Amino acid sequence: MAEGRRLVLASASPRRLQLLAQIGVAPDEVAAADVDESELPGELARDYVQRVALAKAAAIRITAPTALILAADTAVACGRRILPKAEDEKTARACLQLMSGRAHRVYTGVILSGPEDAIRHRVVETRVKVARLDPKDIDSYIGSDEWRGKAGGYAIQGLFARHVISIIGSYSNIVGLPLYETANLLKGAGWAPA
Repeated sequence: MAEGRRLVLASASPRRLQLLAQIGVAPDEVAAADVDESELPGELARDYVQRVALAKAAAIRITAPTALILAADTAVACGRRILPKAEDEKTARACLQLMSGRAHRVYTGVILSGPEDAIRHRVVETRVKVARLDPKDIDSYIGSDEWRGKAGGYAIQGLFARHVISIIGSYSNIVGLPLYETANLLKGAGWAPA
């Protein structure tokens, strides 16, 4: 760690913590940021994820004024439409039907906020092509309950992987945190794993 600087992960996502561990990064603290994640009218996914990630970092900055704060937000978009986090079966089914047989994009905004308002950021885009899903495919996936709480109603690291024809870009971005870009943001800030 650089000069004893603390690293705070502004996320409640266990997947982000697992992804960081994969590259040898162990935050000193994990703090969920309570921010409004509502879309603004006409907002594009790329702008949305950056805005929400910035809001998460700012919310945690209040309680950790001298720490490096790592915040991220991920969204799935079909065309210009941002798909919701699926909290119920009806939403998950609608997302899966919309993605069936077509490509969509996954965006993650990553913010590394340092003391004195130093902010480094990236927005990463990954293109995912999904096979045509028949009703049995959708019923089976809904039955797995993997979709619950996931952007776009699916988890690439689970059973849904069998329906993915191709990925162009970062796989870890789809899971919730683009590791290459995150590692480079940390390196650029002078932070290194212990």
